[in-house]
Amino acid sequence: KMAEKQEEPSNAQNGEPDNTEEGEGKKKKVKREDLPPFEIVTGERLPAIFFKFQFRNVEYSSGRNKTFLCYVVETQGKEPVTCRGYLEDEHAAAHAEMAFFNTILPTCQAGARHDVTWYVSSSPCVTCAQRICEALRKDKGLRLTIMVGRLFMWEEPEMQAALRSMKEAGCKLRIMKPQDFEYVWKNFVEQEEGEEAKSFVPWEDIQENFQYYEEKLLEIL
Repeated sequence: KMAEKQEEPSNAQNGEPDNTEEGEGKKKKVKREDLPPFEIVTGERLPAIFFKFQFRNVEYSSGRNKTFLCYVVETQGKEPVTCRGYLEDEHAAAHAEMAFFNTILPTCQAGARHDVTWYVSSSPCVTCAQRICEALRKDKGLRLTIMVGRLFMWEEPEMQAALRSMKEAGCKLRIMKPQDFEYVWKNFVEQEEGEEAKSFVPWEDIQENFQYYEEKLLEIL
């Protein structure tokens, strides 16, 4: 996968400083020491270039080795509260799914019911699936729906078992339809400054790929 990494947009395109220049190594090292044990990018809206590349529901996800997770949390307390944002993992110890449970959910009202919807570029790995099952079994007030663009390594028997275990734990798993990609575009993707909001332009094979993955998921579950 490392050989395919050049397909990814650079940090500079992601609105982050690209620390690959000479003399930047020291600065980068200091920055990393200040970070928690995992490196997670958080925000309200992700760059359009990343959405178009990472969320594309292609069959073979060459170079797409990050996870982008857009979330909506509806807390049903005395005063209903809705919060939203996105997480992006940086090839470190924790994946975006883990980061949600470690950093986002604890900030929500304890003891209340939380209806959570994720829009994720690809389905969780086996380890993250186990963490999702644990969280759902532990917190009876948590309802989780995961909308995925692609199925991650779905041919692997252990991955299929992990997807089934999430369903058994009460997680609703869905493949993103063209309308779901449009929803993410409108609600989680940043538009260029000074421009009117651009309408979502579906890619050529979006509907066929949705049907392909939906059939695979139905077979697995």
